[in-house]
Amino acid sequence: MFTLLATEGKARRGRFETVHGTVETPVFMNVGTSAAIKGAVSTLDLREIGCQVELSNTYHLHVRPGDDLIRDMGGLHKFMNWDRPILTDSGGFQVFSLASLRKIKEEGVYFQSHVDGRHIFMGPEESMRIQSNLASTIAMAFDECVENPSPYEYVKNSCERTYRWLIRCKDELARLNSLPETINKKQMLFGINQGGTYEDLRVEHIKRIAELDLDGYAIGGLAVGESADVMYSVIEAVEEHIPKNKPRYLMGVGTPQNILEAVDRGVDFFDCVITSRNARHANLFTDMGVLNLNNNKFARDDRPLMEGCGCPACKNYSRAYIRHLIKAKEMLGMRLCVLHNLYFYNDLMAKIRAAIERGEFARMKAEMLPRLGGRV
Repeated sequence: MFTLLATEGKARRGRFETVHGTVETPVFMNVGTSAAIKGAVSTLDLREIGCQVELSNTYHLHVRPGDDLIRDMGGLHKFMNWDRPILTDSGGFQVFSLASLRKIKEEGVYFQSHVDGRHIFMGPEESMRIQSNLASTIAMAFDECVENPSPYEYVKNSCERTYRWLIRCKDELARLNSLPETINKKQMLFGINQGGTYEDLRVEHIKRIAELDLDGYAIGGLAVGESADVMYSVIEAVEEHIPKNKPRYLMGVGTPQNILEAVDRGVDFFDCVITSRNARHANLFTDMGVLNLNNNKFARDDRPLMEGCGCPACKNYSRAYIRHLIKAKEMLGMRLCVLHNLYFYNDLMAKIRAAIERGEFARMKAEMLPRLGGRV
């Protein structure tokens, strides 16, 4: 399912075959939490801007509109009119983000819905059943994402529980994939490495889950409080123990600089809400750094958001016009900004793939990093 096409140092250029199409890696997955990209961006737009994989949230879709409804509508692909791969996270991140609304026990997690307050239980089996109803291409294992830093003993116990949950996820997904009524009988499972910022726990955990021969492996629990340097150290410690013939996914990361650094350390898959979230506040990514379109100096600027960019916003509109839309609170302004940021990330990944193929990734990284950290 995963073929390594080229390497440069630890940077990898790969190809991942799935039942819903081929993914060229390294890849950035566009985040559509509730089966929609925030900012009035459609799946037709996603195709135009080069999106390969869409990511949706198991917990949020279970709460609203309900995974049973989506199953009855033919699965998430048909529901949102998307014929390329979809990855669904497991609900495990909500164990972290909804800390005030949940209780963790061995059987799973008891939530209080952030929407209407109703009580919800989700364990490994429930997460797999929800994701099977969604019929995504890739299902993520149910885990606990701990806050950084957390006490060593707590993280150790959490890792052991996450491993036990992973075994239950694997068994349940195998059962679900064997059922005649299952929509996607080839749904894949990615395991998630945890361990906080403790490298010994990280290494021990990845060694154990690597033995399970899963379809892919994610590094979770990062970008939740630790510094970038600590995150990079954890990636380096874990990477050498992930099977070389399986894709590696760094969850919830991050900035263009983070992506370049992580690709350099052997990561294949990325996702982050920063692309659309920043865009909705008129903060745009460019190859010369971040552009804050709210600044007055752009009020009469007739240039595109980024020179040479092929996104729909840059090809058709000026900084001045898009800034006007933002200030006037016209939805079109937000939409154009989101399209630009998503295009920028997808285009960046295409450039990274090409650079690795040519053996020029190190040079590309050295040239881009100083610019990306600046302000336009």
